[in-house]
Amino acid sequence: MICRELYLSAKARLAEAGVDSPGFDAAQLAARFLGLDRPALALRGEEEAPALAERAFLQAVEERAARRPLQYILGEWPFLSLTLRLGEGVLVPREDTAVLVEALARRLERIGRPRGLDLCAGTGAVGLGLCSLVPDARVACVELDSRAMEYLWANTVRYPQYAVSLVQGDVLFGPQNLGLAGELDFIASNPPYIAEDELPALQPEVLREPILALDGGPDGLVFYRAILEKWLPLLRRGGVLAVEIGDTQGPAVKELFRSAGLGEVQVLQDWAGLDRVVMGERE
Repeated sequence: MICRELYLSAKARLAEAGVDSPGFDAAQLAARFLGLDRPALALRGEEEAPALAERAFLQAVEERAARRPLQYILGEWPFLSLTLRLGEGVLVPREDTAVLVEALARRLERIGRPRGLDLCAGTGAVGLGLCSLVPDARVACVELDSRAMEYLWANTVRYPQYAVSLVQGDVLFGPQNLGLAGELDFIASNPPYIAEDELPALQPEVLREPILALDGGPDGLVFYRAILEKWLPLLRRGGVLAVEIGDTQGPAVKELFRSAGLGEVQVLQDWAGLDRVVMGERE
């Protein structure tokens, strides 16, 4: 079959399966498995697809139609200037998380060699993303799940120029026995923040991601409380705590920050104008 027909049939199949962005997803799969991005499809779409490439493409389309996340099928995904390895067992990096990384980077620009933590690190999107914007930053990425740690390790190996170390530990239990010293300049986290009763209503693709990276407890705030109680003492005076939040959690997390004694507490919005980040400074 010629490549253009493969792309068009894939787009129709994904639309039929209820995929939100069938054209985009089909184009991404064409680029990965047929070697043709959208401009190349326009120029070379009449070419016959090699048999092996066609079979791989059609298999990937069926996986996507079964609502396997596109990012897992591709095996990697862009975040800021990075390309991160990922797959089953780790949270997919999302564009909204760049708001957290960029806001924190702006706060750290005036600090020489800032040192801090990325809690619930997953792929390392926050820690590595921060280093891509603040190249002299030193980040310890804390992650519990062994499968996620494999991707985290692979991504730190892919970007050896950044001073990122890996620590396996449970954020809910705190930093005890993890060998992490205090007087940190920053703590950042994109923790699980979806309330338990909201989990069943998530998109099928999101439900294929690890529940450990999604479940924020009965009210979605369990990890924020743990970070403030157990990890905040590692911050130096003037150090910054920044977390990603669900779009309805701004007032609640802002109040938690203030109750914990943080000053200059801000709620920042994403590009859609929704609350996405809470940031505060240890006084």
